[in-house]
Amino acid sequence: MIINVGIIGGAGYTAGELIRLLINHPNVHIKFVHSKSNAHQLITSIHSDLIGDTDLIFTNEISNEIDVLFLCVGHGEAIRFLTENRIDDKVRIIDLSQDFRLLQRNTLEQRNFVYGLPELNKELIKTAESIANPGCFATCIQLGLLPLAKEKLLSNIHTTGITGSTGAGQALQVTSHFSWRSNNIQAYKTLQHQHQNEILQSFEQLQNGKPFLYFVPWRGDFTRGIFVTSYVESQWSIEEAIELYQNYYSNHPFVIIQNQMIDLKQVVNTNKCVIYIEKVNNQLVIHSAIDNLLKGASGQALQNMNIMFGLHETTGLKLKASKF
Repeated sequence: MIINVGIIGGAGYTAGELIRLLINHPNVHIKFVHSKSNAHQLITSIHSDLIGDTDLIFTNEISNEIDVLFLCVGHGEAIRFLTENRIDDKVRIIDLSQDFRLLQRNTLEQRNFVYGLPELNKELIKTAESIANPGCFATCIQLGLLPLAKEKLLSNIHTTGITGSTGAGQALQVTSHFSWRSNNIQAYKTLQHQHQNEILQSFEQLQNGKPFLYFVPWRGDFTRGIFVTSYVESQWSIEEAIELYQNYYSNHPFVIIQNQMIDLKQVVNTNKCVIYIEKVNNQLVIHSAIDNLLKGASGQALQNMNIMFGLHETTGLKLKASKF
């Protein structure tokens, strides 16, 4: 099987990572990579890490002679693109923005978007025509807590997470500038991060009622990765909790339950989520970590594509962590 692929918004971080994955995928042919501002330039003029791997050129033209279209554009731009451009019904869409993640916004004309967290919606993804790829913080937090939601054990959740500078995108901002970010951390969007609604939507899907989520995100002084710590009150023993998590993720190859404290370098450059669980007094503490550009964006998008087209979900995603 050969899957013909198009990419919109080809110059950003997520597109660069997606191209890196796709050119090494055994079942993929990239038909075009769209970028208005870089049209007719070599892709390696922007994504210099791909030098020697591809001679593809950016284009400003769009073709419907594809099987799947990845939207690697900013929030608000995906819905604008699909409104302004006619994409054939036969073309499946995987959107990496937040435009279609929430139920009240997941329909556009005749297209219905499935929330693309495989560890929650794998069966729906198999037959989906369009996917709303989850956010990076949302992915890491949910994977740390989905087994508890399935058992209807979530009520009050306290979460802190730190993310690398690539989570802010490629456009220069004061808080992503090296001189500001280096040797520095900062809390932001305290208790009002944009991913909270999609997180709570997923928990409600499993336990028929929204818990309270108190989430404080942090900007870290590193480039990529997310490390999250969540804690909830629980009467479960640590042994019961570990068994619950192992059972829940037994058929999900990218989530690993570890028996010692995790660290961020275990997941950078992979599509994995590693989890460690502790019990302190009556608090169950769950640590989870992902690469924000892979499991939190492009890797998960490719995982969704694999599932949609009947491939094993790990195809093209067996990546070694940048541990050293």
